[in-house]
Order: sequence, then structure tokens, then C-alpha cells
Amino acid sequence: MDDNENVETHDTDGGNDQEDENTPTRSSRSSQSSDHSSHSTQSTAQSTQSTPSQSKFKTILHPGEVNRIRELPQNSNILATHTDSPDVLIWDIESQPNRQANLACPASRPDLILTGHKDNAEFALAMCPTEPFVLSGGKDKSVILWGIYDHISTLAADPRSTKSFETGGIKNSKGDRSDDAPSSSPSVQARGTFQGHEDTVEDVQFCPTSAQEFCSVGDDSCLILWDARSGSTPVIKVERAHNADLHCVDWNPLDVNLILTGSADNTVRMFDRRNLTSGPINIFQGHSEVVNCVQWSPDRASVFGSAAEDGVLNIWDHKLVDQQNKSTGLFFRHVGHRDKVVDFHFNSSDPWTIVSVSDDTETGGGTLQIWRMLDLLYKPEEEALADLEKIKSHLLT
Repeated sequence: MDDNENVETHDTDGGNDQEDENTPTRSSRSSQSSDHSSHSTQSTAQSTQSTPSQSKFKTILHPGEVNRIRELPQNSNILATHTDSPDVLIWDIESQPNRQANLACPASRPDLILTGHKDNAEFALAMCPTEPFVLSGGKDKSVILWGIYDHISTLAADPRSTKSFETGGIKNSKGDRSDDAPSSSPSVQARGTFQGHEDTVEDVQFCPTSAQEFCSVGDDSCLILWDARSGSTPVIKVERAHNADLHCVDWNPLDVNLILTGSADNTVRMFDRRNLTSGPINIFQGHSEVVNCVQWSPDRASVFGSAAEDGVLNIWDHKLVDQQNKSTGLFFRHVGHRDKVVDFHFNSSDPWTIVSVSDDTETGGGTLQIWRMLDLLYKPEEEALADLEKIKSHLLT
């Protein structure tokens, strides 16, 4: 991720970032990292006068709106998308032809279609961090698991392969890309279908260390843990995980015992998988509207973010929670978005850089921001000042 894009996007939006009132104040605004070059610093000053320039890598004409998009950790060219249909669409952006954004053009053809849902699956989507598995949930109240290893292997050997596989692999493949209808794409049947929810499944997530273990949340207010090796029924089911619909879930990649959930009751809750039925070990209250997304930091086991329909993205550290001193664990608020924040991600290569997306309904579009907190917010003062000293000569030129 480019540093110039990071700084310019944040400054151009004119966001007003805040810290938790219970945290000692060091800065009232987010700013560029101390390790940015002088060129980046100059771009920051100029960005208030001009819109940052972005170059498109490739255009894919998606068949229907994109509700959710996820990247395969084992191969960054492979993407999965959810739209208003029962299917999950798989795209290889390396092999996809570049298209012109013209309404008269037919939609691009996915490289693969994952089938199995009986009703629309619009939001619940996850890629496995350890193996090329895909997980989805939908309005049919089911959680479905697929393996796409065969597809990736075949595509690498021959992008236009017409090879067919048995159940769980590619079938009905047409190697000719001249037919752009999504229905002509090869399809993959499910490895497993898991039943246990009583309403729409809103989000799913893999265990960071296992392709066979995963969790799901839904409009039935339930948090469910699954193990594909144990059959298609829940291993553990938390009936009233929140006081309203659950919209999101994330599994801590650095501490696999901790799971986060977000809900329409405006709260974020943290559960310990070793004792799920005892309820949450912490409840975080820092949003005024529905929580749409939660994610753990890829760098610090105690840090996570939450985004909501109040337009705020909060950064928390559960180690800072102190009931006696009334510390909530909230230490940073990004309030640069003008409408509800629907998704965000930490940058795994630069963990304090975050990309966030809002659905700006009043302006009829969406906004993507790339931003970063001031170093002093998450580093000891001595360490931050030492880093500044290293690049002082660049900043002064």
C-alpha cells in the first residue's frame, strides 16, 4: 500500500479523529506515520488542494452489486464476492480480461461459481488462512464450506482448461471466454452444509489455525462454533450472544481463544472459546448505532477495531479496560466518514494503516479511505521520538 495514498486519502476527506476521553491525550488528529518520506509529507500539504490521483489496475464488470469481497490468503489474485444471489463468485484477477466500464457491455464471467445455497447469500463470506477453502452463509440459514484447491491448481497449469472434476471440484467448464454469461462458468459443489441457525446467517469466520473449525453469527442472535470433522451440527451454540441481531464476527489470529462479535444492539462483545456458554468476558460500548464490522489487529493480540452505522470506526485495546478507573479500552476514534462505515481492514504489512469504506447514501455513492494513526498513540514516547530522529534529515529537506 502506497504511503502517499495513505496520507492523501485521509487529509483530503478532512476527517476529525478523536481519542477516548479516558485515555491521556497526545494528539487530537490522526496524521502521517513518522516513517513517511519527505515526498509523502509534501503530498500531505498539497492534498487539501487537489484530489489524489489513483490508477486502476483492472476493471471487472461484476454481475450485480458487490456486497462483500474477500481475498484468498494463499493467492492474492484470487477473490471471492457476494452479490444478491445464492452463489459465491470466484475471480482470478490475473486471468480476467480488462473491461470498459460501459453499461452496454455484458458482465464479466467469473472464473468459478460456488453453488449450494437455496436462497440469497449476500454478506457472510470468509477465506481460510491456512488452506484454499471458502465459507459462506445466507438467508437459507445455512453455512456452506467449499474447497477450491483444484481450481487454483488447474488454472495455474492452464488458464483455459476444460478439465472437469468429481463432486467438490470443477464441472461443466467452458474454456472459451467468448461467452461472458456467469452461468457458463465452471461450478463447484459444497464440501459441507451446516445447519443450526434459525434465521439469516450474517457473517462467518475461520479459525486462524484450522480449515475445519469456523464460527458464524446471524439474525437469530446466536454465535455458533462448528467443526467439519464432527458433522453438520453445531459444536457449541450461544443462544443469546447479544440483545439483537448479530452482524459480524472475527477470530483473533494471535490468540485463538478470543472471538469478537458486533450487533444491532450497538455493542461489541468478546468471548473466550474455552467457556463460550458463560457469556462474553467483555462488552464494549462505544457506538450509537448498529455495529457492521469488527476485526482484530494482525499485529497486537489485544487490539481490535469496530465500525458502525454511526459513521465511526473505533480502535480498542482490551488490556486497557479498567472497571475501577472507568476505562473502556477505547483509545482512538476515526470519524472522517460522512455516513455508515460498512467494512474496514488492517494492513497486514503495516498494521496501523487501515482502509475503511462507507456507504454515503446522501451522495449516492461510497467512500474508501486509507488512513493511519499518529505513532505516539500506540508507541512509547521514547520509541516514537527515536524513530523521528532517524528520519529528521528527510523531514527538514
